[in-house]
Amino acid sequence: MRSLAIVLLAIFCASCSSVRVVYDYDKTTEFSNYTTYGYYPDMETGMSQLDAKRLLNAVDEVMQQKGILFSEEPELLINIQSRDFRNPQNSNVGVGVGGTGGNVGGGVSIGIPLNRANVEREIVFDLIDSQKDMLVWQAVSETPFREGASPSVKEEKLYEIVTKVFSKYPPTKRN
Repeated sequence: MRSLAIVLLAIFCASCSSVRVVYDYDKTTEFSNYTTYGYYPDMETGMSQLDAKRLLNAVDEVMQQKGILFSEEPELLINIQSRDFRNPQNSNVGVGVGGTGGNVGGGVSIGIPLNRANVEREIVFDLIDSQKDMLVWQAVSETPFREGASPSVKEEKLYEIVTKVFSKYPPTKRN
């Protein structure tokens, strides 16, 4: 019984801070041909300059781990856009009071929100073939975002996001 509680607690904790990623790519593209990358010249990340720098540092590190090198004349251009949004509150406690007397009935219900709206950050990573000017791979990540987090926490979270996003790059071809 105790081990079941520990497993459920671990799953709950993992689901609270998990990074969700959706991928899409051009299945006709030969991704092994790409050995260099750079950043889209007019990229506007939608983040503060400090967070954008943290994010780009994480991308640089992960791409180097994959053997893809930064270049002034890259084969792939990376464009990154982000937005923060609030999930609506959907947890309520209903308190009801009712009574009947004869054939008459009535009731009162009050909704009390249990928590604040959750802030989420969506980051879209586009990989563009620089020669064809064509989108070849895209990942859209969503993750809980804590406003006012310390710089080290932000850096760790952004690295976690980038690691998860690029874990499926290059894509494996399926028949």
